[in-house]
Amino acid sequence: MRARRIAAAAACTAAVATLCVVPASAQGDPSALAERTLATKLDIPWDIEFLPDGSGIFTERDTRKIKKIKGTTVTELDTVEQAQTTGGEGGLLGLAVSKTFATDNSVFIYYSTANDNRIAKLQLGGTPQPIVTGIPKNRYHNGGGLEWGPDGFLWATTGDGQNTSTAQNWNSLGGKVLRFDTAGKAAAGNPRAGSVVYSIGHRNVQGITWVGNTAYATEFGNSRTDEINRIEAGKNYGWPTCEGNCSTAGMTNPVKTWSTSQAGPSGIAFYKNALYVGAVTGKRVWKIPVNGTSLGTPQSVFTSYGRVRAVAPAPDGTLWLGTSNQDNNGSPSSNDDRIISTDG
Repeated sequence: MRARRIAAAAACTAAVATLCVVPASAQGDPSALAERTLATKLDIPWDIEFLPDGSGIFTERDTRKIKKIKGTTVTELDTVEQAQTTGGEGGLLGLAVSKTFATDNSVFIYYSTANDNRIAKLQLGGTPQPIVTGIPKNRYHNGGGLEWGPDGFLWATTGDGQNTSTAQNWNSLGGKVLRFDTAGKAAAGNPRAGSVVYSIGHRNVQGITWVGNTAYATEFGNSRTDEINRIEAGKNYGWPTCEGNCSTAGMTNPVKTWSTSQAGPSGIAFYKNALYVGAVTGKRVWKIPVNGTSLGTPQSVFTSYGRVRAVAPAPDGTLWLGTSNQDNNGSPSSNDDRIISTDG
């Protein structure tokens, strides 16, 4: 059994851009158990979600494609021609499957355009219908998270677009967590009537997940400290005044921090009583035990895959991971045959 596990892990590690699955039987540290490769030769799989039939669906940032994976078969569902890459962190990013997908064949997407980042409803094969526009865009700091909250609303995480002043500006959608309905209207209970802004003071927040009704989001620091924040209505998470913990009045401190060399936290998911955080700088997954509203000591797991970006619990009880080892922030291109050829 040990030999089979080592062989399976080696096969998964060999892929340059892969989706990997951890068996549902995993207890404690799943990295000690067998994994199997579901798909290889991908191109920066950014977000992974699931369709009503249990198959996976994911975005590729730079190809701007939406793909489906059933078993180990990958098929293309759509190319979002309206999305534009930024030579850095922008492109086709977050994904949320319509609650009525079985009848409308639709998803919600977060993507970069020539002028902004935006969120749209997309009937696969059709034209995106924007519902939230004007999110600041730049080469970096584009945020990109998009998830259904347990409250039935869509939540999005945005970056400051490399303009630090946006994060503290309630009238800007940059450096924020947003909360809204399927028409892009402000959700009931948002801190300011008519505004989709739910929290402020973020630098570049990407992943978001929930433990019960409590939201946790990942945030890239600047040069010192990466963060996990517990997201609450109207709270100010400090950027650019604070990076990590600080004692400035009115600023909310993170619940977990790392040095920027250890994390680069992107995707986050709650799975088997722990938060799992994909680390693109630290090249690992951080597992953080959860006990109520208390978070335990982070444990480093899945250290052999390189840059882990997407983390998603599947309907069958497994945990899926998406790596983005082809991502060199635009140089060389993630589509370069040289990178793809290193897979074998």
